[in-house]
Amino acid sequence: MNFSPSKFTIILAAGLLLASGSLFAQEAVAPAAAAEDKPSFSASQSVQMTATVTAIDMATRAVTLQGEDGETQTIIVGEEARNLGQVKPGDVVTAEFVRQLDVEVFADDGSELGSSALGAAARAEEGEMPGGMVVQSEVVTARVAEINLDNNTFKLQWPDETVEEFVSQNPDNLRRAAVGDIVVITYTEAVGILVETPAGE
Repeated sequence: MNFSPSKFTIILAAGLLLASGSLFAQEAVAPAAAAEDKPSFSASQSVQMTATVTAIDMATRAVTLQGEDGETQTIIVGEEARNLGQVKPGDVVTAEFVRQLDVEVFADDGSELGSSALGAAARAEEGEMPGGMVVQSEVVTARVAEINLDNNTFKLQWPDETVEEFVSQNPDNLRRAAVGDIVVITYTEAVGILVETPAGE
């Protein structure tokens, strides 16, 4: 896996060692263990969208959807959606997108920096209405390379040995961290789709 630190810049700006979670709805975080008292952060964002099927072409697998705003969009459904034949105009498609960010800081234990990705998928059984979920998660470990309390900044060293500087909005978190600490960032995206026929139809 080729890791690019720039991929995480926005995510870090939203949560890592900061007080603000503008891109996410911040959740309560359990206090860190008293022995370590290292910073931690957990936040999530959930968006749900609903659309109605207005047309479907099985030959081309083209499905036209009308959103709640009245706008329509045609998409080509892949062969992995094995129950497309069950769908008809008037059915309602509900999609939910969830993003979860977890950041934990640990004292340096000699671990090597790295990154990994995991993915999982589930779909409806044969003959059922289409539906399913896809979950993708990426875990990256970085090292605190520098802390500047006067400027409220800190630098992180990524697995590819590049170093980036960030501005902290929470000086207390900087005081609770130390140069050499390991930062574990877990970013998860989940997409769930459900197709239902309205009651009475």
